[in-house]
Amino acid sequence: MTMPPGSNKPAAFGDPYQAREEDRIAHLTDVIASVPHVMEVLAAIRDLDLPDAWLVSGGLYQTVWNVLTGRALLYGIKDFDVIYFDGQDLSYEAEDDVIRRMNDALPEFADLLEVRNQARVHLWYEQRFGRPYRPLDCSMDALTTYAARTHAVAARLKADGTLDIHAPFGLANLFAMRLVPNFTQQNEETYVEKAKRMKDLWPELEVVPWRQTG
Repeated sequence: MTMPPGSNKPAAFGDPYQAREEDRIAHLTDVIASVPHVMEVLAAIRDLDLPDAWLVSGGLYQTVWNVLTGRALLYGIKDFDVIYFDGQDLSYEAEDDVIRRMNDALPEFADLLEVRNQARVHLWYEQRFGRPYRPLDCSMDALTTYAARTHAVAARLKADGTLDIHAPFGLANLFAMRLVPNFTQQNEETYVEKAKRMKDLWPELEVVPWRQTG
């Protein structure tokens, strides 16, 4: 990977902040398409035909960081987050059935898969994390609540084999390896915990403190 002048971080294309967003999306698409296990997960999500289903967060941004820094593709990846939105059935049993189906489709990754119906997150979130969580409108609504704007990235594989990419805060921070807080949720604790883990695994990462804006 090339290194921009004065930087110790590898870059996909010079300064990510100077690139056009459509170019960043195209580069992310190329990265995803080049990683067989990510494409396998995306294909399984598509083939299960779940409503509004996407691969999000760590399995994507951590894959990019591994490519940028020349690490093994599965290095540091804790899980592959699969989200979908089924507002017709908010039961735990229905979600558990989807979890089993996804695990059966990807037995080699079953221990790494985390599958959640975003339509029911508000039913259990406060009990687990100690703060309320508003009902969501769709799967992509969930991305706006992530602790870090950098982590808010999603991909899905369409029937024609092309990729959809969604990143409500853009992809510049992802390619710059810069972790930036998202203040739509009061989850400083989550951000700090995630930032420490990320920085330990990817020392190249720049972490913007929670209290610093911009």
